[in-house]
Amino acid sequence: MQFEYKNHKYYISRYPHTAHPSLRAWNAGDEYLLQFLQSSNTSPEASLAILNDRFGFLSIVLHDFAPYTLIQYKSQEKAFAANMVLNKKQINKDRIVLPLQPFPSKIDIACIKVPKSSALFEQMILQLLPSIHTDTTIACAFMTRHFNPKILSIAQRYFEHVSQSKARKKSRLILLKNKKETIATTGPRLTSIRLGRGKVLQQYAGIFSEGKIDLGTRFLLSHLELRPEDLNVLDLASGNGVLASHLQDQDDKIELHLLEDDYLAVESAKLNLTTGKAHFHWENTLESLESDYFDLVVCNPPFHFEYENTIDIALLLFRGAHRCLRSKGRFVLVANRHLNYKTHLVKWFDDVQILGQDKRYIVYNCEKKREGI
Repeated sequence: MQFEYKNHKYYISRYPHTAHPSLRAWNAGDEYLLQFLQSSNTSPEASLAILNDRFGFLSIVLHDFAPYTLIQYKSQEKAFAANMVLNKKQINKDRIVLPLQPFPSKIDIACIKVPKSSALFEQMILQLLPSIHTDTTIACAFMTRHFNPKILSIAQRYFEHVSQSKARKKSRLILLKNKKETIATTGPRLTSIRLGRGKVLQQYAGIFSEGKIDLGTRFLLSHLELRPEDLNVLDLASGNGVLASHLQDQDDKIELHLLEDDYLAVESAKLNLTTGKAHFHWENTLESLESDYFDLVVCNPPFHFEYENTIDIALLLFRGAHRCLRSKGRFVLVANRHLNYKTHLVKWFDDVQILGQDKRYIVYNCEKKREGI
């Protein structure tokens, strides 16, 4: 889609691509941030940081500022790279910042697209704190229908001055200034999740299912057992590694691969699988993995993209799982009943059976007997 700003035209596409024509790669919150920077007469010499820019929209439009861009998701990194090429911009790798890393210099202005997770918002604030100074302004954009009071509470925890803008095209800004002197510069937050038999998992704040194992994963765990032939196993959309850890407890000699789009989730999984044969892949697709290799693929597939519900990502994972499974390998996944995944799974798998179900979830066992379409 085309966007015009200061007499320049920009072309920004979504990745992963979607068939929904109404979904754009930016919203009114992004436009409000641009208006704020323009009305504030932001100096071209200002050190700018951009956080939660999922498709690279702000980073490309503000390319002349040479902003620091926080990249948390592999899909975000790919969208950013593709749109930079589309707009004939050069990527400055020195300006890419990963979660858990400090920003390389002091930041004068930070622009945050407020994420759905308030814990992730706080994680972003914590990452910024060591790099801000007395005159730093942090502008946080959100759509008014997505307002979460926790965001204000978090902001007031760390800053003396917290103010909200007027609404513009159903979006608002929260402006943060003057870090509280009583706030020590702290690192990323870790939370602990207690499982049965004294087992504890750790994860960085802000990843899926904050502070607990979500109900779908719990239901899958109750139906997930290794077979003797399951030697090479892939935990797909692995999160903090709870499924992989469960399987490793059954047999610590299996070779485990964990694949996840979220960098913080990958780093969380590394905390939980420190023994055995575990390989970690920060990826959003299976394209880098070998075909006909795995005996078992397990998954609790995502169907949320921030505030959007979509099965597009899950369908890409299903196709990839089929390609990576050996003949007679199996794909075991959990799904909310209303998603009706079976109509899609039978396109790739010959035998799709239900291992268990309740009023909310279904666990499918899908066996591969033929090549994909």
